[in-house]
Amino acid sequence: MVVLITGATGGLGTAVVQTFLQSGASAVFGAALSWQGEQIPEGRFHPIEADLATSAGCAAVVERTGTVDALVHCVGGFAGGQPVAETEDQTWDLMMNLNLRAAFCMCRAVLPGMLKAGFGRIVAVGSRTGIEPAAGLSAYGVSKAGLVALIRTIAVEVKGTGVTANVVMPSVIDTAANRAAMSKADSRKWVRPESIAGVLLWLASKDAADVNGAVIPVYGNA
Repeated sequence: MVVLITGATGGLGTAVVQTFLQSGASAVFGAALSWQGEQIPEGRFHPIEADLATSAGCAAVVERTGTVDALVHCVGGFAGGQPVAETEDQTWDLMMNLNLRAAFCMCRAVLPGMLKAGFGRIVAVGSRTGIEPAAGLSAYGVSKAGLVALIRTIAVEVKGTGVTANVVMPSVIDTAANRAAMSKADSRKWVRPESIAGVLLWLASKDAADVNGAVIPVYGNA
């Protein structure tokens, strides 16, 4: 299996890369905005630098990878914390570009090759907030809700082609960045990156051929 993992330098992305490498994938491509100073796994891993919030950036990635068997889209981020009435345009646009546009551009770039091959797995990482809105998280929540709609739309469009599209919805992920940002929270309730990576690995496998359009909660103890 040839796998493309986006957001590969993030707290979740690094765990996903290791999980797929350990699974025996023949090649793992990791796309991120920058690999400067990042530890790059040896062997079957191939780092790519690209701005995935642009069509050109995603097209450049696919030109480098060729047709992949699985796209595991881990790109995402958080900004905001204000109610709708106080949310600035800059925050709104950032969340839509990072959490939704990047997914749209990347999925659109890999789909033609997958459809031609008659096989493909698209697995995206959403957020619990995308299906359970929270006050003060409008830009983030709406962008993640849009991601769910995008993946489910793709799932309908690829039905019967050998391609599937699914989205995993974690609660708070137990990463170093989240621990620093929410130092007073009970991290024992959070979900481990390795746990999410295991779900993503299965969804990307041939064994998950009958799962298409699923929105899968991975909430840990939250």
